[in-house]
Formats: sequence, structure tokens, C-alpha cells
Amino acid sequence: MTPALNKPLPEFEAAATGGVKFTPQTFQGQTVILYFYPKDHTPGCTTEAMQFRDKHKEFVKSGAVIFGVSRDNMASHDKFKENLELPYELIADTEEKLCHMFGVVKNKIMYGKKVKGIERSTFLIDAGGILRAEWRGIKVAGHVDEVLDAVKGLKKEAA
Repeated sequence: MTPALNKPLPEFEAAATGGVKFTPQTFQGQTVILYFYPKDHTPGCTTEAMQFRDKHKEFVKSGAVIFGVSRDNMASHDKFKENLELPYELIADTEEKLCHMFGVVKNKIMYGKKVKGIERSTFLIDAGGILRAEWRGIKVAGHVDEVLDAVKGLKKEAA
């Protein structure tokens, strides 16, 4: 079941770095950012991860928790997280369950060949577990600030 805007997230469980089991219920009461990216240790994904890292304190201050999601395995995630000193966890979606659920698996053309890849996308879930915003097929530049503004907007609504 694909999550729909302004509807509660369906039940799911995913394994993340740091031994964290992610479920929408576990983070009830907190704003959650799930950002999907194609691959650890690649230029665009590294830049995006670092931008979320650099704004992490502001996200936390606004009551948000961040999770990066890709098809990489836990060992790759651990290394990526360590290399970039990421203060948030990464979900290893090796079976593409979350990727398919959120509809981010797309056909791409890479070096003239059709391949299935992850469309860079971000989802904002409010403290009640409701999907409040989604950004699909994004460009890295300026995106993290846009997400932070949306998180701050949610906080104002709740106040």
C-alpha cells in the first residue's frame, strides 16, 4: 500500500544502523523525515547526506528525526555513516520493500542502458504518523532547507 498525503502511514518495519528498528509507531509523537537516495558513497548522495547532517541540530530542535533510506546493505551504511559522521540512522532497504511502498523505484537510463533506480525523494511524516509532504525527483541544491522550512511549519501548526 502506497502512503497517501494527509493519511496515516501503513504499518511496516525496517532495520536501520545503530540496531534501530524503524516502525511508524516507534516514532509516534515525533516528526519523521524519510529521505530516499540512490546509493551510498556517490557524489549526489554524499552531498545530500552532508546537508542533512549539517542542519541536523535544527531538525532536532524542531522535533524531527531523520532517516536516510537506500538499497545498500548495513555494512555499506555503517561505513557511509562513519565516513560522513552522520548523526542520524540509515535504513537498509535491501529487498526494496520501502522503496516500492513509497513508489520511488523508477526506470532510469544510465550509460545508455535502462536500469531500475531510486528516484531521490523525501517524505515528511507528522507526530501523529500522517504523511504531510512529499518531494519526488528532487535536486539536492536547496532541498534540505525546504524540508526544514516544512518541519518548522508543522511545528507552528501544532502550537
